[in-house]
Amino acid sequence: MLQTFTLAELDATAALLHAGGVIAYPTEAVFGLGCDPQDQAAFEKIFALKQRPATQGVLLIAADFAQVERYIDFAQVPDAVLAQVRSSWPGPNTWIFPRSAAVPAWVAGAHAGIALRVTAHEPAAALCRAFGGALVSTSANLHGEPSAKSVQTVRDYFGDTLDGVLDAPLGAQDRPTTIRDALTSAIIRA
Repeated sequence: MLQTFTLAELDATAALLHAGGVIAYPTEAVFGLGCDPQDQAAFEKIFALKQRPATQGVLLIAADFAQVERYIDFAQVPDAVLAQVRSSWPGPNTWIFPRSAAVPAWVAGAHAGIALRVTAHEPAAALCRAFGGALVSTSANLHGEPSAKSVQTVRDYFGDTLDGVLDAPLGAQDRPTTIRDALTSAIIRA
């Protein structure tokens, strides 16, 4: 049964994630689906829910840089690039880095890098803090359908097949965050 959580229930939401649950939660512009990136069964559930090919990677969202640094292969990232990225965080900026060995293969899909964001959107950041680390973040929608912008749309898409939803406001962005290659600054998604 789909459990609905409020911001006052972040500990319960985090406990559901630690127990292998998949939840929807508000991000800067749309609801995202999330789980523990180290939990392959939960991750596979997200792709089954979305009816999305497993070769497509996802990004990880975090509350602070410490939650994502283990996933970056720093040997390949020049200091100037890292400084530029860090100056854009927290904020609505997703960067693709060379990935470290700590990134599970299922998270990256067929991609060589890992997409990471340190969010300034407080409900998502609070969820990451309560969880104690970065979370998978992929749009809450069926593959090819518009991203959910409300709890009701999340319910319409997934019903009781989803474990939980964090009922909190979306951020002020009108569309999902820009994704850039950290090494080249090339825009992958505007």
